Parts: sequence; structure tokens; C-alpha cells
Amino acid sequence: MKRYLFGFVTMLAVVFGLAFVFADANAATVVIGHTHLAPLPVAMPMIGGMIINQANLTDLFKAYNAAFDQGFGMAKPQWQTVATEVPSGTSENHYAWLGQFPKMREWLGDRIVKSMSAYDYVLKNKKFESTVGVPRDNIDDDTYGVFSPLMKEMGFAAAMHPDEMLWPAVAAGISTLCYDGQYFFDTDHPVNGALVANVDSGGAGNYWYLLDLSRPLRPFIVQKRRDYAFRAINNLNDDSVFMTDQYKYGVDARLNVGYGLWQQAYASNQTLNAANFDAAYQAMMAVQSDEGRPLGIRPTHLVVGSSNRSNALNTIEVDRLASGASNANYKTVDVVLTPYLP
Repeated sequence: MKRYLFGFVTMLAVVFGLAFVFADANAATVVIGHTHLAPLPVAMPMIGGMIINQANLTDLFKAYNAAFDQGFGMAKPQWQTVATEVPSGTSENHYAWLGQFPKMREWLGDRIVKSMSAYDYVLKNKKFESTVGVPRDNIDDDTYGVFSPLMKEMGFAAAMHPDEMLWPAVAAGISTLCYDGQYFFDTDHPVNGALVANVDSGGAGNYWYLLDLSRPLRPFIVQKRRDYAFRAINNLNDDSVFMTDQYKYGVDARLNVGYGLWQQAYASNQTLNAANFDAAYQAMMAVQSDEGRPLGIRPTHLVVGSSNRSNALNTIEVDRLASGASNANYKTVDVVLTPYLP
């Protein structure tokens, strides 16, 4: 009788133990006396040994975000060299101050206040994004790690995106208006009653560009409303996740690029050699303000694409000419080679 009673009590203990385990998903084993039963199955999906829950999805986002940041840091964009970064607090910025070159004067009598010019150059912000979907099956099958290099590449692409916008804008400067109503690179910028050119289109080659980057203001603008940020849709209860069976990861930003001071830039499609370089250099140094005073322009950088690379190096980076004479233009400016120009 005692043996039957003991068996009944033991069976009750097992039943109640099972009920306790399924009620508590954190329970791992059932202990009856000194006997350990095998771990019970947890009624939740698994990620290669990890439970698919919001906490683990958040950890996955952190891992992908770290890969994104690593890729972003590997990039070496060039836009910071040639452009002024301008913060934006609205949908567009108005650059009424472009064309103003403040000059110190001896203070005699009252101050002379210069009014802003009538220029109204407006740069509207644009939205950009890049998004990828990670199938839930890849997470179920513990193969989500294969997407880490993709997230790293996404970070690299985001860091280089201003370059992809800016350099085509530089090339389009021969046919795009700037603050004074003329094309950025043009032959008839109005200055103090005269027309001034900052372009030589008399050649047949690809354009190269001479820039003065020695001032706080630079010839081009990168305007940022919202900087690049890595985001995710990885909520288990999100409609998008439910309908597509994918977790979305992406980057977005709001910005635009535009033109600053044309006086600090010169474009030429003449053969890049010493004579044409000297002509462009001299033309930039001769530019004056609306008041008729020298602006003190001093070219510092020569920007070229791959087609002008050899000529640029031969013109600037060689200390001796083929004749053996010294190169007067040796290291006169820094050469910037960009893959985004021809």
C-alpha cells in the first residue's frame, strides 16, 4: 500500500513540475529529489541557440550598427577638402550673404554697415536612403552573420555619398546657376562694372579645376539637415515584419550640395600643362571684389579625374622638366585625384 501511495505522489510531483516549467519559460530542468530530468523544450523559436525575442533582436541591431560604423570610419571622402559644411535647420537655406567679402577699414566716425546683396541663392534639402532586408529564415538558421559585411559596406557607402553628390555637381558647374545668376563656371560674372571669367572652354579635353581652399568659405557647399543614421525595423509585432518575414536595416539622411564662391574656382578643358596652368592661376589671382580691391585669391589645389592624372603629376609633382630645368610649378598646389570625374 505504501508503495502505491509513493508512486502516486511521485506522479503528482512530475505533473506539477511540468506545469511549473511550461508556465516559466526560464526554467531549464525539473528536479525531483536528487533526480534531474532532461531540459524541457521552450515553446519559442530559436536563433542558433538564442531565443528570438526583442532583446536578442536589439543585440543583433547593435552588432549590425557596429559593422556600419566600422565601414563608415574606413571611408576617406574628399568633400571636406573642397566644400564648406553648412548646418540646416529647415527644409531649405537661403544664402543671401554669398558674394560678401568683409574688409577691415580704419574706423573714422560712425561704422559703415554693408547691407546684404540682393542675391537669394536657395538650396533645398533632399532625402536619401539605403535599405536592406534580412530574411527571418537567415536568423532562424543562424546565418545572420553573413550580412555583417553588407552592413559594413552600407556604412562605407553612406560616408562616401556626399562625394557622389558633390563631384558631379562640380562638373555640372559649367551649366548650373550660382548665387549671382550666372553659371558657376562662366565667362561673364559681373564684377564692379566688368565681366570676369572663371572658365576656359576652348579646349577639347576633360575639365580640370583650380581651387583656392585657404579660406573659411570654400567654393562648394555641403548642406546637412539630418546626418547619416543607421536604423532598423526589427519589432516582432511590426506589420512590415509580419507581412514580409524580413527585418529591415537601413541608413537615411537629409542634405544637398551646391555652389559657394565662384571667385575661388576655375575650370579649364585645355590641355593641362605649364602654360595653361599658369594662365588659370593668373586669372584667379586677378579677381577683385565689387569694390575694386584684390580679393587675395591664392589657388591651393588642382582637382583632376583619371584622364588628367598624368598631366597633373607632370605639371605639379615633377621637380625637373624634361629639359633638365627646374619646374617653376613644382608643389605650387596640392593635386586632388577623384574617381568621380573623368
